[in-house]
Amino acid sequence: MPGENLSRDEARVRAGLLSVDGYEIALDLRSAVGSAAEAAGEETEGPRTFRSVTTIRFRCAEPGAATFADLIAPAVSAVSLNGRALDPATVFDDSRIALDGLQAENVLVVDAQCAYSRTGEGMHRFVDPEDGEVYLYTQYEPADARRVFANFEQPDLKAPYRFEVAAPEGWQVLSNGEGTLKDGVWHFAETKPISTYITCVIAGPYHHVTDTYRRELPDGSTLEIPLGALCRKGLARHFDADDIFLLTKQGLDFFHENFDFPYPFGKYDQAFVPEYNLGAMENPGLVTFREEYIYRGKVTQASYERRANVILHEMAHMWFGDLVTMRWWDDLWLKESFADFMGVFAMVEATRFTDGWITFANNRKAWAYRADQLPSTHPVTADIRDLEDAKLNFDGITYAKGASVLKQLVAYVGRDAFLEGARRYFKRHAYGNTELGDLLTVLTETSGRDMTRWSQSWLQTAGVNSLTPQVIYDAEDRITELAVIQDAAESHPELRPHRVAVGLYRRTPDGDLVRYARTETDVAGPRTVVTELAGAERPELILVNDDDLTYCKIRFDTGSLETLRAHLSDLTDPLARALCWSALWNLTRDALMPARDFIGLVLTHAGRESDIGVLQMLHSWTRSALTHYAAPEWREEGARQLAGGALSELRIAAPGSQHQLTWARFFAAVATSESDLQLLQGLLDGTAKIDGVDVDQELRWTFLEPLAANGLANEAAIAAELARDDTASGKRHEVRCLAARPSAAVKAQAWAQVVESDTLSNALVGATIAGFSQPDQRELLAPYAAKYFEAIERVWSERSIQIGMDVVKGLYPGLLGDRSTVEATEAWLASHADAAPALRRLVLEAGDDLARTLRGQECDAVAAG
Repeated sequence: MPGENLSRDEARVRAGLLSVDGYEIALDLRSAVGSAAEAAGEETEGPRTFRSVTTIRFRCAEPGAATFADLIAPAVSAVSLNGRALDPATVFDDSRIALDGLQAENVLVVDAQCAYSRTGEGMHRFVDPEDGEVYLYTQYEPADARRVFANFEQPDLKAPYRFEVAAPEGWQVLSNGEGTLKDGVWHFAETKPISTYITCVIAGPYHHVTDTYRRELPDGSTLEIPLGALCRKGLARHFDADDIFLLTKQGLDFFHENFDFPYPFGKYDQAFVPEYNLGAMENPGLVTFREEYIYRGKVTQASYERRANVILHEMAHMWFGDLVTMRWWDDLWLKESFADFMGVFAMVEATRFTDGWITFANNRKAWAYRADQLPSTHPVTADIRDLEDAKLNFDGITYAKGASVLKQLVAYVGRDAFLEGARRYFKRHAYGNTELGDLLTVLTETSGRDMTRWSQSWLQTAGVNSLTPQVIYDAEDRITELAVIQDAAESHPELRPHRVAVGLYRRTPDGDLVRYARTETDVAGPRTVVTELAGAERPELILVNDDDLTYCKIRFDTGSLETLRAHLSDLTDPLARALCWSALWNLTRDALMPARDFIGLVLTHAGRESDIGVLQMLHSWTRSALTHYAAPEWREEGARQLAGGALSELRIAAPGSQHQLTWARFFAAVATSESDLQLLQGLLDGTAKIDGVDVDQELRWTFLEPLAANGLANEAAIAAELARDDTASGKRHEVRCLAARPSAAVKAQAWAQVVESDTLSNALVGATIAGFSQPDQRELLAPYAAKYFEAIERVWSERSIQIGMDVVKGLYPGLLGDRSTVEATEAWLASHADAAPALRRLVLEAGDDLARTLRGQECDAVAAG
């Protein structure tokens, strides 16, 4: 990987030297279809390749200067610059093509053999085990277009693109522009000026559904956008394209109404593709999604909401990111934070998912809180030195914290000023590149506020503040003084300006916990008095950051915490309830609440949680509390309590409801006793029944994994399940279940497949790691702690960055939960000061998570007395 890196300084120099007029790219993908050797299961030498011929027309500000083009390919057949043949052996070094003697106007032609990918980077090739069909798609962000065609791989060298693709007969082939098939070759219309990382090609026998979006524009003309939705043929029977199109049209309506800039990229296709590393990618005119958003079995409304949010997130990128693009990855937030915020904004206002801000507060912000407390935390506007830094900064800070900050910004400047700022931003910088200052300029214009101080506090400093109510009552139980105390970590001491709502809650005669007073105020500095609530009757709960206007960790006074212990499920407002759950989880992670207390709160109150997304998040947090933060000696008892509580809720939930399905999945995740596992086995083989529980194929795999992990489903049983579901999804489940079995030989095989071999695809690497790392198999995992630290630098240097990240994060021995692993982590960091910074960051983060785990276990042990 280091040889494939590109630094910010190199990119800045090249951007000052070059401007690109256009690309013409010809790809021959006919080699993608399987050979006889492959069909027979035989190994072939070297990577499977395809021909890529690229013509780049560009200008140089300093004739006579030298630069380089980017290309990662097994072989280059020919290179010519301005008609002058260059020797590939001399100018190409596996990732760069050296170019010298540039003229004012230049034409570069590169003829290469590029490799199909098994890692989801570049031109990914997937063979469907169900029918043997081959599917291709590209994925580039931040810098993998160079695996498919020669280019200048940086976001600020935008250009129009023309693609030509030769593909097997009968295939669907799509790119960013409209395509036509002539003489066996697909020709695609030239794009608008865009960055390399959002060009795209997909090819294969995809199932393709079409529709059209129409809208009358202010000038009286009609905007017509062809819509497409694609998936593998094997998923066609599950594909609810009508809902995809409904959400797409609702989103396009919303963004046209609010952005005053018509969608600029012609058509709008959305392809759901296999073995995808990301949630989705905003390629203009051809958005790609992970195919797991096509649901093969029964799922809850939370899953449909999550898909809707991703669809609208990617659509927001058409303006924030594609039309206007950050100059370098330092300002990645200019697209990701905005898309994260606008995706929820559009979903709540334009679709049936009107509770999206609850999910954002409870789920999305949890990602941000974790990332912002790691030693690697960074400002929203980050210092991105190179491409490896960029790859790691697609994180909770850039997405969820940035979106939270924008939510705070809307509260600070007002909705109208914010949207008018966006409109001016698009019109002023269309098809160009921007930095932080460009956005601040338009927001200053539209809001009338000086955005400099706000930016310094919210965008240019790291860390999360805590807000705690401090209250004094008089003899008549009325508030004499209510103040908000703001704290910050010593490592990141910035105290920020917060626009917050403070809510007062008490119980009604019917027992409901409701808000009876609320005010908005500006919190600044270490202590802010909320004068508006003076004189109010004593509340049972004081909720700082009610309505979730700002980004902070909520803390409670003693009385409020006691109220929540007894009456959390009586809180009638679902957003307030979600905020309280999030605050309680933060207390647990910060070792301020014993894990067993949090688990007890879930067992007491989660059964009455109406929001299905919140309930699913509670189940995830509870598993984490038991696995990581509970004292080891209490884990067995905690697991018994959780399984008992889950089974009770499963039986009393409305038959066939999404709550019942959620409790069924959670019960399978925590089942460990003989009777619990027997019930799972009975539900699988039909000898046990719970009214309303329909055990479809996805639920069958959910029940089978704990049986495999506990030694009750052997290889033959797993093979039999695969025979029922011999699909791409079934194969991933099979691999995960096989690696989950409690055997030293199984763990050794899984380790070798992931660490010592590169034959598995990215999806199967992920499935193997997930099966390998079972919380109740710590003794089997212990021998791999030392092996991990011996292997990771080699893995990082030899494998792609995506697989390197998967291995380094997924196989870190944090489940062992012991001090010796912390010491081993510290020792590796001390002895590998020169290791790749991105690798060191991942190890540092994992070690910090483990240290937090140990503090939580100590807190829980103290609670036990």
